[in-house]
Amino acid sequence: MSSPFTYEELHGEAIRPHLRELGGLRIAVFREYPYLYDGDLDYEERYLETYVRSPRSLVVLLRHEGRLVGATTCLPMGDESPEFQAPFLAAGYDLGEVFYFGESIILPECRGQGAGHEFFRRREEHAQRVGPFRHTAFCAVDRPVDHTLRPEGYVPLDVFWMRLGYTKRPELRCELEWKEIGETEPSRKGLTFWVKERG
Repeated sequence: MSSPFTYEELHGEAIRPHLRELGGLRIAVFREYPYLYDGDLDYEERYLETYVRSPRSLVVLLRHEGRLVGATTCLPMGDESPEFQAPFLAAGYDLGEVFYFGESIILPECRGQGAGHEFFRRREEHAQRVGPFRHTAFCAVDRPVDHTLRPEGYVPLDVFWMRLGYTKRPELRCELEWKEIGETEPSRKGLTFWVKERG
């Protein structure tokens, strides 16, 4: 059965014309639990410049009938900011062997149709092409199970990630700062990394 989506792969400077559109999608999706992100486009464009500057980055845009409905990002950990690198350095990893997967974001009405799997497949293949990298890794925000804004029936993605071969690594944690819905000022949030060994 054919996919209802089209995928566009971009690298380095080719990402730049899409920064504002991509930033708007990030804000829309990350407003949801568990990130609860109250973002702004100017910050988003500055953040996404990291991917423009990295010659081995990849951004995949997901479109449905021309509309941007999803995206995923990745780049070598050595090109990421110090906040992401720090836990790996502290644990003795060689940053040159780690490929970092940024966000995978899909609008709610387009989920459950295979795009999440496809995002991981494309990122892992890209890491192999521009590698070699021994590890692929991403991080997810930590929230208590009794968080007051946790939606009824919310199912975390842990099982999905484990099926793809990723292991949660509690010793690999970072803290990032963002303004959460309901906050007057940004605050720091903890995130835990999931890692897949490439052999």
